[in-house]
Order: sequence, then structure tokens, then C-alpha cells
Amino acid sequence: MAAQTEIRTFLCRSDNIGVLIRDPATGACAAIDVPEADAVLRVLDETGWRLTDILVTHRHADHVEGIPALKQATGARVVAPAKAGDAVPLVDVTVREGDTVKVGGLTAQVWETPGHCADHVTYWFSEAGLVCAGDTLFTLGCGRVMESPPETLYRSLRRFDDLPDSAQVFSGHDYVLSNARFALAAEPDNAALKTRFAEAETAKAESRFLVPSTMGTERATNPFLRCAVPALAKSVDLPPGSDPESVFVALRAWKNRF
Repeated sequence: MAAQTEIRTFLCRSDNIGVLIRDPATGACAAIDVPEADAVLRVLDETGWRLTDILVTHRHADHVEGIPALKQATGARVVAPAKAGDAVPLVDVTVREGDTVKVGGLTAQVWETPGHCADHVTYWFSEAGLVCAGDTLFTLGCGRVMESPPETLYRSLRRFDDLPDSAQVFSGHDYVLSNARFALAAEPDNAALKTRFAEAETAKAESRFLVPSTMGTERATNPFLRCAVPALAKSVDLPPGSDPESVFVALRAWKNRF
């Protein structure tokens, strides 16, 4: 991540992650979703930052319900997926696949990443080396499939394959410990995963969360990014060499019951 980009992460509601991204060269600052306006305003007050933008990943209430109060308090521009329609309040700009969004001197590429829901988008700040994945990719996990076949989410996750190992991944929820337990059940002999599970337990005990993660860490430990690994095919009773998409579908179904 470029040193000049300033970031704050903080808990909202019970398990949502608030994210503020600031370009100090211009003072522009974006909130990624608004689960809770008061939490965002508190961090803005602590930092002295001025909010200029709200970048929405998807229309679900726990990601947008704080927008009206936050926009009233700050006047921030609201950028939201075009496919969300009128489900996101007070939208100023809509975005689709291939669009870019400027936050001061920072530029984010917009990816459409459906699966968790049909309108979901991801924001990739390539120069800053950070990706705001919302509820598509979590630390040690992925989003629940709600509006499409699981294959749709699998294809969306493949969008992350080309990101560098150093890319920081900001997700929308702190599900790290439950995701870690599932990941270990699916791949119990993964040494890196055992270490990551211990980190997750320590973080929980210290009231911290493992967000952001990095793409390198996720590639080594997240079962939903490791569907080509024979051990994961075996864990869902599929033969070695099985199509990774089929492994993903079986893993996601298992996680739903876990």
C-alpha cells in the first residue's frame, strides 16, 4: 500500500467493519459503505478528517442504512452500484463494471462482483494497493450466496486472482474466527492456516479483527481461494483433480451448514 494513503478501520453495529480511506495530498476522504453513521462520525472527529465520498459496495441495509444521517452531516457524494436501483438512498453517482471513481488523487477501478447479491461491486485502488471487497471476499472466507447460483460468486472471486500478494483486502464484516474454524475443518493440515487461526483467536481475545488481510495471506489460508488444492477436493468427497468450481460449490454448501 502506498505510504501516503491513510486508512482507518473500526467496528460498526455488531460485526460490520467501517473503513475510511484518505488522500492526504488533497484531504479527500471516502467511507466504504455506512453501516452506522455515528461510528463513522466518531472516527472523523477523532482524526479531524473531512468526508467527501461514500462508496457503496451493495444495497443491503447493514451497509447503507447510515447514509442519510452521514450525508446530512457531511454533504459527502454517494457513489453506488447502478444495479442497486433505488435501494441505496441519496445516490449522486452510479457505477458499473469498468468505471473508475476518484477520491482526491486516488483512483478506484469498479468491478461488478455479483454472487452475494446481484448488484455487488468491488473497488480496487491499484496505486494504493488496496481492494474494498465488501461481502464478496472475507478474511478466511467469502460471502453467503443469496441471489444467484454459487458459480456466480466463484467467478467473482476469480477477479481477485491477478492482484499482487501485497494487496490489502478490506472486507465488510468481522467473521474471522468462525471462518477460521471452518477453514481448519476443510484443510486441517495447512500449517499457514493453523498459524492464522491462532492469530484470529488472539485478535478476538484482544478485541481486534484481522481486517485488512492481504491477498498473499488469503491465497495461503482461505479455502474459497484454494479450490484447486487436492486436500480441499478430498474434504468435500470429490476426487483429486476435480474442477475447482465444483469444489467451491461443495465448500460453500458445507459452510452454510457449518
